Amino acid sequence: MQIKYNFKNFEPSDHLKNYASTRFEKLFKYDRTENALLQANLSVDKFRHKAEVTFIGDDLNISAVEESEDMYSTVDLVLDKLDVQVRKTRDKAKDHRRTGSSVRMDVISFADSAAGERIPTIEESDSYLAKPMAVEEAAMQLDSLGYEFLVFQNAESERINVIYLRKSGDYGLIDPGM
Repeated sequence: MQIKYNFKNFEPSDHLKNYASTRFEKLFKYDRTENALLQANLSVDKFRHKAEVTFIGDDLNISAVEESEDMYSTVDLVLDKLDVQVRKTRDKAKDHRRTGSSVRMDVISFADSAAGERIPTIEESDSYLAKPMAVEEAAMQLDSLGYEFLVFQNAESERINVIYLRKSGDYGLIDPGM
């Protein structure tokens, strides 16, 4: 984790460097890798204080530009912009991982061969998108649809699970990742 500064048209005070470092370090909670880099270009043109900041990490490359009449407020404004962008990017990645996984279901029957062996053959094949849902929601859906089992993506573990109706009337859960 590194922060690099470039200053143009002014000499920075130690207080400004410490302030900016303290504020920008908050972004590193989103990317804890060693190669995460934040490049801040701070400049002053007459009365305009400008900050151009780029944050580069694993699967992340965002930048923001902000201007104001005070460098401290400029740092705060650009940090707010970066924070919004990082959160949006991370939420998008989470949503992408949470999209349902495709599930294939085959109906297999056994046919007797001439040698007396039973040979499995696929009669039907179906695939569908397993929706992310909680286990309780999957149980309610299984009950309302009247199926014997339901394949779904567990919203908590993000793995494919199977919930089924037992002979006793209770529900059973198969979680292959346990």
